[in-house]
Amino acid sequence: MPVEPRGLRLMAVHAHPDDESSKGAASMAKYVRAGERVMVVSCTGGERGDILNPQLKDDPHILRDMAQVRRDEMAAARDIIGFEHTWLGFVDSGLPEGDPLPPLPAGCFALEPLDVTTEALVRVIRDFKPHVVTTYDENGGYPHPDHINTHLVSMSAVNAAGDPDAYPHAGAPWRPLKVYYNASMSKARIEKLHRMLLERGLPSDYGEWIEKWTRPDREITTRIQSSEFFDVRDRALLAHATQVDPDGNWFKTPLDLQVEAWPTEDYELALSYVPLAEGEDDLFAGLGTLAEADALATRPGLETKRDTRVPGAPIAVPAPTHTHREAAASTVSTVPAAAEDDGIDEAEAERAAG
Repeated sequence: MPVEPRGLRLMAVHAHPDDESSKGAASMAKYVRAGERVMVVSCTGGERGDILNPQLKDDPHILRDMAQVRRDEMAAARDIIGFEHTWLGFVDSGLPEGDPLPPLPAGCFALEPLDVTTEALVRVIRDFKPHVVTTYDENGGYPHPDHINTHLVSMSAVNAAGDPDAYPHAGAPWRPLKVYYNASMSKARIEKLHRMLLERGLPSDYGEWIEKWTRPDREITTRIQSSEFFDVRDRALLAHATQVDPDGNWFKTPLDLQVEAWPTEDYELALSYVPLAEGEDDLFAGLGTLAEADALATRPGLETKRDTRVPGAPIAVPAPTHTHREAAASTVSTVPAAAEDDGIDEAEAERAAG
C-alpha cells in the first residue's frame, strides 16, 4: 500500500454492531492508518442480540436498555479502529429458533420492503461516494435473516446508486466501482489454525467444526496483509462486551499463532468495473488516482469487468408496491438447518471470521 494517502473511500455494510469488528476490522484499521477514508454502515441497532458474555448476563443496565448499550459499544469500537460510522436505522430481526420457526417480528429489518431499505443505503452511498463496498455473500456469510438481507440491500443499493433514474431525490448518481464479499471464514483457515494449535500442544475446539463442515468453498480473489492490526481488531471486538465472551475459544488462540497461520483478511470480488489482477492484495487495486476513480464512478454506460452475483436476486425499484417480504421469510427457514449442518456455534463462527 502506498505511504501517501490516496484519498480513496471504502464502505463496509454490516447487519449489526459488532459485525464490523469480526469481519474485515484489521483491513479497515490498515486503510484508516494509511489515510484513506473508511465508513461503516450498520443496518440495524442489534437490539435483539443475545448477551453472549456470561459476566454480563444479569447486568440490570444492559437488561433495561440493550439498544443504548449496543450504541455505546459501537462508539467504542469505532474509536478504536478509527472509521466513520452511520446507522441505517432499521430494527434487528433476531435469530428465529424452534420447530416450527416463529415468524419474524413485525417491523424488523428482514421484513422491510426492499425499496425502502435500498433507498436508505442509496442515500448513504451517494453522500459518502465509496469507490469500494464490502458486504456479505448471498448466504449472508452465515444464515441470519439480517445478514442475508444485508446482502440483498447492499447489492440492490449498489445497482441503484449509479442510476440517475433511481431515487433522484436521494442525491447525485454514484457508482461504487468494486464490491467485495467478506471471505475470511474459510475451511482452509480454520484447518490451519487447528493444526498449528495442536502442533504447539495447545487445545483446539476447531476439530469438530472441521468434521461437520458442509458449506462450499468460495473463491478468494483478494488477500489483505493486515496482521499488524489483529490486536486492533481484537480490542474493537472486545469493546462489544455484550456480544463476546472474553474467555471464549477465539481469544484463547495466541495472537502470534494467528499471525503465523493466516496473516491476511480475505475477500471475494463479486462485482467490478475494473479488471481483477491475479494475486490482488489491495481493495483499491486498479482504480488509479482519486481523480481517475471519481471520474470512473460517474461515467455513464460503464461496463462490468467481473460480475459473479447470483442471477435473479431481487433488485429494488423505487415504487411503493415493491416488497420482498416473501423472499425474506423464505430465507429465514434455512437458518437452523444451515447452522446445524456446519456444526458451528454461530457466535464463535463470527469471532473466527475476524
